[in-house]
Amino acid sequence: MKIIEVLASPGLTGFYFDDQAAIKAGAAHDGLAYKGEPLTSGFKAVRQRGESISVILLLEDGQVAAGDCAAVQYSGAGGRDPLFLANEFIPIILEEIAPKLVGQELDSFQRLADLVEHSVRPNGERYHTAIRYGVSQAILDAVAKAKKVTMTEVILQEYNLPLVLEPVPIFCQTGDDRYDNADKAILKRAGVLPHGLINNVETKLGPNGELLLDYVKWLQKRVKELGDQNYRPTLHIDVYGTIGLAFKDNVERMVDYFAELEKAAGPLHLRIEGPMDAGSKQGQIEQLKALRNALRKRGIQVEIVADEWCNTYEDIVEFADQQAADMVQIKTPDLGGIQNTIKAVLYAKKLGIGAYVGGSCNETDCGGRTAVHVALATQPAQMLAKPGMGVDEGYMIVHNEMNRTLEILRHKEKSKTHSQDAFWW
Repeated sequence: MKIIEVLASPGLTGFYFDDQAAIKAGAAHDGLAYKGEPLTSGFKAVRQRGESISVILLLEDGQVAAGDCAAVQYSGAGGRDPLFLANEFIPIILEEIAPKLVGQELDSFQRLADLVEHSVRPNGERYHTAIRYGVSQAILDAVAKAKKVTMTEVILQEYNLPLVLEPVPIFCQTGDDRYDNADKAILKRAGVLPHGLINNVETKLGPNGELLLDYVKWLQKRVKELGDQNYRPTLHIDVYGTIGLAFKDNVERMVDYFAELEKAAGPLHLRIEGPMDAGSKQGQIEQLKALRNALRKRGIQVEIVADEWCNTYEDIVEFADQQAADMVQIKTPDLGGIQNTIKAVLYAKKLGIGAYVGGSCNETDCGGRTAVHVALATQPAQMLAKPGMGVDEGYMIVHNEMNRTLEILRHKEKSKTHSQDAFWW
């Protein structure tokens, strides 16, 4: 089966592009928007609509495969590729990527994805991570359609992985609506919640961490009130380096604070993402490792999740090699082709580090569903409900795709068993 044509259509994401530099510099909320001038190149406003591009592959037999190019909310920040706008990048896909794919035999996801991943533009630059991300999704879908199997099965076959017929815990993020959206996640029985968006010391963490501590106490109480005795979600909170800021990166003071958080969360397990931002990759590795070791020495079981300065596959390898965290967030769009997400999960697991197939609220339904197949095949510790910040929509997309796929795979396994039994004598 061959690819006979490549199309591209502009789309929207489930959230927005935000100018992180302008927000950190004090841009104030104006309803859902922000006041002030943008500071990051390419932005026309501090917050603007998220854009995507659907890459559509037409196959020889009339089938159609698709994947969505999308970039993270804070594009252009922290060493990431620049703002991804559809009208700027559709011509690149049609004029430069399409000729590489038309006529290709759909015999191997890895071969075709790597063909795009390792290609360079006529000016010698690599293709934007969002392009590599979306094109690789479309290739995976196309190979699955050519072979008449699920995308999960393509990954299992090509990476020689065992089939595990169990769901992967889904992580819901609340955004700033951290109370009502936490209720939604609890009512839906999400496996992991709430993210929380604790990105300001004064208004969200508290100068001595008191606001977050109160929030954790509320979460523990709310799970008990709205859940049942068998529901024990993991609490996973992203603090965007604010704990380090509040406690001036003093490890002993941070450990004392983590002990308070653990007590407040009990009996629920707690993870803290991005406790500090050291300002460099090596600094982040060293500080996270020091905090992790100090927590274990005190017998505190709160897990540390690496996010800042851990963006690419190579970064994830380095953090895992250094045992700098209990878990790494694998931000799918930042890694380019989804084959890099697959490799990152497998590498982290090999070294005993928790793998979290994350990404961004600023993705699409297509990207969320593709991530489900990556997760089912590679079995990370958790995956993100995406896109969006509303909980209901992102959780529905990911949860339903996971259950559909598991039902198909269970049926196939049952059919194999029945077929074997029929010929046994």
